[in-house]
Amino acid sequence: MSVEIVDTLVVGAGQAGVAMSEHLSKAGVSHLVLERSRIAERWRSERWDSLVANGPAWHDRFPGLAFPNVDPDSFPPKEAVADYFEAYAKQIDAPIRCGVDVRSVERHVGRPGFRVETSDGVIEAQNIVAATGAFQVPVVPELIADAPDIVQMHSTKYRNPGQLPEGAVLVIGAGSSGTQIAEELLLAGRRVYLSVGPHDRPPRAYRGRDFCWWLGVLGKWDAETPGPGTEHVTIAVSGARGGHTIDFRRLAGRGMTLLGRTISCDGTSLSFSDDLAENLARGDANYMALLDEADAYAARNGIELPADPEARRIEPEPDCVANPILSLDLAQAGIRTIIWATGFSVDYSWLKMDVLDERGRPKHQRGVSPERGIYFLGLPWQSRRGSSFIWGVWHDAKHLADRISTQRKYDEYRPSGHDGS
Repeated sequence: MSVEIVDTLVVGAGQAGVAMSEHLSKAGVSHLVLERSRIAERWRSERWDSLVANGPAWHDRFPGLAFPNVDPDSFPPKEAVADYFEAYAKQIDAPIRCGVDVRSVERHVGRPGFRVETSDGVIEAQNIVAATGAFQVPVVPELIADAPDIVQMHSTKYRNPGQLPEGAVLVIGAGSSGTQIAEELLLAGRRVYLSVGPHDRPPRAYRGRDFCWWLGVLGKWDAETPGPGTEHVTIAVSGARGGHTIDFRRLAGRGMTLLGRTISCDGTSLSFSDDLAENLARGDANYMALLDEADAYAARNGIELPADPEARRIEPEPDCVANPILSLDLAQAGIRTIIWATGFSVDYSWLKMDVLDERGRPKHQRGVSPERGIYFLGLPWQSRRGSSFIWGVWHDAKHLADRISTQRKYDEYRPSGHDGS
């Protein structure tokens, strides 16, 4: 069987893989991108029907292409986002091969480069860029094992309210996905319980500017390291229905029952931590701190923006916060569905080298592995706070392409007057 030879192999054709291809082409590095499904597949088949981007179209895009037929201040629906990456790949003539699964990557012995086993044969490459991102394997805690009358699913399997059986729904996890799904179910007339853990809660917009703009002018997107305890903080923000600030008290006032962090299960009864009020207070503090910084920035720089006193209004304490539910019998509550909005883990088991830490996460410096020729792209906080966003991954890809190009120049160097033998 013939072996295909490439300089740089990029694994994954989501936003990271497409961005990597653009910068490798600009650097003159020949490469191939392999994708097991379709370009930006997760946007199409692993998200709910009504999902939109969490950032406005003017912000969450690559520099070389605006979203077509989309208001720059609106939030593109998921299909438009997937179409955008397909169009971008076509615009830059990215060498993407779909329907090919990468099964293993091993380093050659006694010579540079790697042997790559794929579902379509063997490839040899000098460099490997793992552009599969951070949202690979849905995490579903093994908490409720014996509940045959209850449908359980990760948020990646949820599509719309009509998909679920009749009855109440418990959503566990109150980040952007969990909260948006819970609110959609509430608007559809469902009885909804939402388990809320520690979170940050930025305003969707303040004084006429989206929070993405505020984070930009305040320098927060470019923060290079997370603050203590903030690397994996859940962020509750929404672009749904034109975009609005997530307010858990307001959701409770409309009929949603808020619960603390889910901690254990005894048969079909769930126990919750008595931390709901604390978690909401933390979210409020994060919210108010950003408003304070925004006000100070506008005043210091003489920027005339409309006042927004309503943004500082805190809704009355709902009963489910004042008298928190610490134990809930699922059958008595009429809960027939549990949606786990509990995030993702990574799977780099196909990299057969010492490139991962004890938790299975990449060892790297700005995406550059200690293992020569191995690179990672699309990781949270890869170089800055914005790294896992569309525009952020584009800049990280440029850095990696520069590193790969520079390394190639050293590899190709031969002293003058010598043939290198």
